Amino acid sequence: MNAIAHDPAPSALAAKRIDWMPLLLAPVLMAIAYALIGSGSTWITLTVAGLAMGMIIFIIASGLTLIFGLMDVFTFANGVFIALGAFVAVTVLGALPEWTSADNLGLNLAALGVAALAAMLAAGAAGLVFERVLIRRIYGQHLKQILMTMGGMVVGEELIKMVWGPQQAALPLPVALSGSMVWGDVAIEKYRLLALVLGLLVFVCVVLVLNRTKVGLLIRAGVQDREMVESLGYRIQRLFIGVFAVGSALAGLGGVMWGLYQQNVTPQMGAQVNVLIFMVIIMGGLGSTSGSFLGAILIGLVANYTGFLAPKVALFSNILLMVAILLWRPQGLYSISSR
Repeated sequence: MNAIAHDPAPSALAAKRIDWMPLLLAPVLMAIAYALIGSGSTWITLTVAGLAMGMIIFIIASGLTLIFGLMDVFTFANGVFIALGAFVAVTVLGALPEWTSADNLGLNLAALGVAALAAMLAAGAAGLVFERVLIRRIYGQHLKQILMTMGGMVVGEELIKMVWGPQQAALPLPVALSGSMVWGDVAIEKYRLLALVLGLLVFVCVVLVLNRTKVGLLIRAGVQDREMVESLGYRIQRLFIGVFAVGSALAGLGGVMWGLYQQNVTPQMGAQVNVLIFMVIIMGGLGSTSGSFLGAILIGLVANYTGFLAPKVALFSNILLMVAILLWRPQGLYSISSR
């Protein structure tokens, strides 16, 4: 009885500590950059720009992080959802010229909200179709997943060209969100501040849903022991389909944010951004939301710092960062499991 009363399992769980080492990377990187740059105003501008870029990359990567981390599905199809979301935003914002051209922050944010919602719905619906047509047949078969989703991405890009054309399309910022806010010698673009807030909001929502809700508990339990959860009467397949749709919708939202960041979109933009996404996911630990979040921040900061200090190095700075992290931690910043 005493052995049962003093079961060590709860205390062992309570004693589990957070791994703080990866969290120190961003502050250390910022401190080194400050010493090298020498100008406080320039450092603040570059840091905010890097954080904003990292948040946009995280929004895009968060969808694939969920899909791979929870469903063990390795897909290139997110490139289609990114481009689809961006082009839907082009159409929606083009239909709301009174809202986007008005020097009114409320109207501008409302226009972006409508465009983002439409993009997420379109990308989520495309994700559902993709899952039913392709993914459902190849669960657990990573090589087939890579080959078939790459083919699906090519087909998806051609369909986008059929609807919107192969040319580059402009996606300008609404009037109230263009330009910069200036405090003394510090100039920060308004859109980057919006990206910062939205990226943090997406991260908090994903973490809370996965760790503080019944749905998140069921999804995580289904990943660990699907048969047991299904024996309790829950349909894990439906939950997994929902995860795929949400991940696709987040990719669509990321496409809108990236398109506004670049202020133009192309049918191939998803394939180009996919490189950054996979770097983030690999550095983060293959499915770790926290790892992807930190990895995206590091990529954004390194890209902006090196772009200012050593423009030639900036061309391959992301690869150098990934190599350095994997040499330090081959499993990634926060590995959730061994696959």
